This record gives sequence, structure tokens and C-alpha cells, in this order.
Amino acid sequence: MAQKIKPMGQRVLVQRLEAEERSAGGIVLPDNAKEKPQEAEVLELGTGGKDEDGKPIAFTVKKGDTVLISKYGGTEVKLNGKDLLIISENDILGIIQK
Repeated sequence: MAQKIKPMGQRVLVQRLEAEERSAGGIVLPDNAKEKPQEAEVLELGTGGKDEDGKPIAFTVKKGDTVLISKYGGTEVKLNGKDLLIISENDILGIIQK
């Protein structure tokens, strides 16, 4: 049975996109030489937060968005054989527009 994760508060569940296999010069990179990719796809939004007046805070991102995330932020989790990341919406640096 496939499990699901629903992040709490202003957190977002993302999956990093695959890192480049080759360097700019065309050299094939082994797995341990690749940098963590900073691009990720938003899979699930958290339950949301509230401001000081108790009003709900709307998420800026939505499911399916491709985002730029900080390199070392968030908590890595493994779910159904996939490496995922739960990050605060504040750790999202921008939405990549296609």
C-alpha cells in the first residue's frame, strides 16, 4: 500500500529533480561528484498557517510547480522508495516559470 505524507503548517513536500549527468565540458560525473540539485517539484502543501490576527496565510506555490530551493534546507525523507524533502515555504527561493 502506498503511503502519503501531508506536511504540517507552512511546510511543503518536494522531490528534487535529477542532477546533471555531465559537466559543462562534457565529462560524465559519478554520483558522488554531483551537487544536490536546487530544482524541485512541489508534491504536497502543508495544512497552512495563520498570521497574528488569526487569518489564514495562503501558499505562494501550488502542486506541480517547479521551484528553486535552498541547497541544504529541509528534512530528507524516504517514502515508497523515493527520496523526498519537507521544507518550509520560506526555504523556497523562487518559482521557475517555463
